Amino acid sequence: MTMTRSPANEGLLPTRPLGRSGLDISVLGFGAAPLGGIYRSLSNAEAEQTVAAALDCGLRYFDVAPFYGLGRAERRLGDALRDRREECVLSTKIGRLLRPPASGVRPQSMYVDPLPFEVVFDYSYDGVMRSLEDSQQRMGLLAFDIVFIHDVNRRWHGDEVDRRFDEVMGGGYRALDELRRSGQVKAIGVGVNDSDILVRFADAGQFDCFMLAGRYTLLEQTPLDTLFPRCEREGISVIAAAPFNSGILATGARDGAKYFYTDAPADILDRTRRIEAICERHGVPLIAAALQFALGHTLVASVATGFSSPEEVKQAAEMIQLPIPMGFWDELKAAGLIRQDSPVRLA
Repeated sequence: MTMTRSPANEGLLPTRPLGRSGLDISVLGFGAAPLGGIYRSLSNAEAEQTVAAALDCGLRYFDVAPFYGLGRAERRLGDALRDRREECVLSTKIGRLLRPPASGVRPQSMYVDPLPFEVVFDYSYDGVMRSLEDSQQRMGLLAFDIVFIHDVNRRWHGDEVDRRFDEVMGGGYRALDELRRSGQVKAIGVGVNDSDILVRFADAGQFDCFMLAGRYTLLEQTPLDTLFPRCEREGISVIAAAPFNSGILATGARDGAKYFYTDAPADILDRTRRIEAICERHGVPLIAAALQFALGHTLVASVATGFSSPEEVKQAAEMIQLPIPMGFWDELKAAGLIRQDSPVRLA
């Protein structure tokens, strides 16, 4: 897989092709969940400045979902991109409709200061069409390039996951395929943090890309076993989201470091400390290694992470292009900290 940057695009980050869709996306993607307040409350001005910094740093792939801040992230990202929409590749997600709470009481949320709606899961044909129309209105934008089926996994649906899978493949997938065939969207995919269910989706439909969160990182490479070989056979690209595993690969193994949104367990803290020691020996920032690791695999079109300040964007844009010596990756493999069969990105 090639990374391209033409003289006409000087100042932009390199891009990679996304499956067979004809789209090229920047190797660093902007995840909009923090615009909805996933870690802290942001002002509208902070959100606008963060998106502006991403554009200035050459990011041209942006991802959002109705769930992020229960509509707040969509509103903010739409406002920030509206005058420059044609420069970007934009993805959104389906599966959750936002409704006024039936009880009249604002429901609890993992987001700080979300909009006052509740989530209704709906993966049906009509639910997908309604979701996209709602997203268009919240964002004030007419078109999306990529649409992902969102969070069909056991974490969100428990024992109902099989029913939800059947619902989306029997209804929502048909809607997305029609939109792709008509040219209204250029690519369709699935976004989850579960490798196994992505294999099921690859068996059940024709997808252009998968967004896999937190499962192909310095701390986990299980997709190499089954998912990635299947994607290679089918020509499905992967967007590796959450490269910091919810925080620990950005902060390091400090007190309160997060791993999949909870306090990191002892074994993860120890593994991260060992990775940090090798980073220090080679003069490689942990953030740079975390961002660049997944890009060593030819399947990975982009690494998508969330941003909540211009400073975070500027740091990531620098770190994803920082040369990393081959000896660093070799030592990680020799220490058993990443798998021997993990492809790595050459300096």
